[in-house]
Amino acid sequence: MPASSTVAPARHPISGPAPEPPVDSHASAETSPTAIAVILGSARTQVWVAGRRGLSCPTGDTAGASRALVRRGRVADSRGCVDLLTRLIRQYRDPIPAGSVVVVCRPVLATMAEQYLLRQVATAVFAPSRVLFIDTVRAAAIGAGAAAGSLLIADIGAEIIEVAALRHGRLTAARRMEIGTRDLKRGAPTELLARVTTRMVDELREEATDAVAAAASARGLMVVGDGAMTPSLMLQIAAKLRIPVRSTAAPWTAALNGAGLTAVSAARHPATR
Repeated sequence: MPASSTVAPARHPISGPAPEPPVDSHASAETSPTAIAVILGSARTQVWVAGRRGLSCPTGDTAGASRALVRRGRVADSRGCVDLLTRLIRQYRDPIPAGSVVVVCRPVLATMAEQYLLRQVATAVFAPSRVLFIDTVRAAAIGAGAAAGSLLIADIGAEIIEVAALRHGRLTAARRMEIGTRDLKRGAPTELLARVTTRMVDELREEATDAVAAAASARGLMVVGDGAMTPSLMLQIAAKLRIPVRSTAAPWTAALNGAGLTAVSAARHPATR
């Protein structure tokens, strides 16, 4: 395979290792609300609270329920998600105080209805002072330390694939398809996921400005999520795109790290949006 279509090891050559969200000092904790990051994924639910360790558990199905809690990136059972998050944060020794700032990851192109359900869940669990949203791909870029400059990023999750073009951490264009690595377990060929991903990336490269497209192509495609840990899929994407394709140092936690960094910033600076 030519050098232009190789799959690099799980470390971004520009950004280095993915940073951990900072832990608030005792002084800042006294003057700022608690910063919290939440991801309600189709496969896993993740929570990060400033000054505490991150928590994760399978999203799964509610016991006795007729449908999954989260399906294709959308909340399908609000009550079940509230129960799941409540059980998860009980693993912390001390309760989380009310009035926190909660940053919730959302899929790109999320509708107002989808965001409303996410807000309902976060409000019921944390009783926050504010709930803010961040696109998962943008959070992953921040968490991987790769938000500066132009970037093409793909989040290949369990049930959805999101791709985006970023410019200094801001979305300039995005695509989303309801297919993911869980479909491989259901019999879908790896080639299908590779074809869907590369088609969306090609559309973004055509849609972006020449300068952004050229810079992002030179830098390659950064992949996060389950797909980043599927070598055969990464190889097929690289072969089809003929640009460097690489995963982050922490493909499963990059978005949570970025959401945590955003939450800390918002908690310290009330004007931050």
